[in-house]
Amino acid sequence: MKRVTALTAATLALVLTACGSSENVTPEANSSNANQPVSVTDARNKKVDLKAPATKVVGLEWGIVENLITLGVQPVGVADVKGYNTWVSAEKLDASAKDVGTRGEASVDAIVALTPDLIITTTDESPATIAQLEKAAPVLVIRGADAKNAIPQMRTNLELVAQAVGRTDQARTALADFDKKLAEGKQKLADAGKAGTPYTMADGYKQGSTISIRMFTSGSLLGAVTNELGLKNAWTGAGDPDYGLAQTDIEGLTKLKDGEFLYIANNGDGGDVFDGDLAKNAIWKNLPFVKSGNVHRLADGIWMFGGPKSTEQFIDATVQAVTS
Repeated sequence: MKRVTALTAATLALVLTACGSSENVTPEANSSNANQPVSVTDARNKKVDLKAPATKVVGLEWGIVENLITLGVQPVGVADVKGYNTWVSAEKLDASAKDVGTRGEASVDAIVALTPDLIITTTDESPATIAQLEKAAPVLVIRGADAKNAIPQMRTNLELVAQAVGRTDQARTALADFDKKLAEGKQKLADAGKAGTPYTMADGYKQGSTISIRMFTSGSLLGAVTNELGLKNAWTGAGDPDYGLAQTDIEGLTKLKDGEFLYIANNGDGGDVFDGDLAKNAIWKNLPFVKSGNVHRLADGIWMFGGPKSTEQFIDATVQAVTS
């Protein structure tokens, strides 16, 4: 399962107040200063110096790739191009992008061949691999996620990438659009009388004969966003400290009461275990939200760990599901 690999391991004013940066961000570089040196302090608290904003960039996580395209920069190299095109529909990857291996196991040789100005990866990458990559080009490391500051971390990641590629104006616009979308979604749910509605967010996958269900706690990006929309996460268990994810099985869902059950699946990678494998399961069929018809599969291609554009897709899909 490609979506699992890299992770094994309010009003508008309120939204703006809650979403400050959590990394050490250096003063903005103006988008017009295309030939000026750039200095960015990354998630390692390491200063990455560039002679000019990077134009030939390799992205080793899909959220990074999405953010680059949002900023108007098509990466020259991407880890797992097929997986990106399967899971991320918010920003279209140009066909010229070269595949440089898998997320977590990129090919240094393939990256070197592209002579990039910059390689961007996350703290999920091993220090040894990062050290190898730094022999090929400067490496900017961003934190993949932070379960204590999920939305601020998403914003910070876009801002750091924007500084490195000289596109801070575009980042401001993208984040303003996200804030507007979040405030509008909250208002739509309130107008529909759905504020405070309990929900659960999940995805599921099958390995052999075992079905695992991954719960998105309030510390996950999608969980944090749904809470900001005014819904209430019914899954109260803790998740991992980075992505805010928790593991359970079908029996683990029996403690949930009625509410909205939202889930993401992908026909191109793993299919739909909820509407497939579990459809005839007696425990599943007797869950309160299943019996009341409050199970909603969101559209394929909404990346669960992406940037503002993927998250906007999630907001639209969630509001539509809960109010329909």
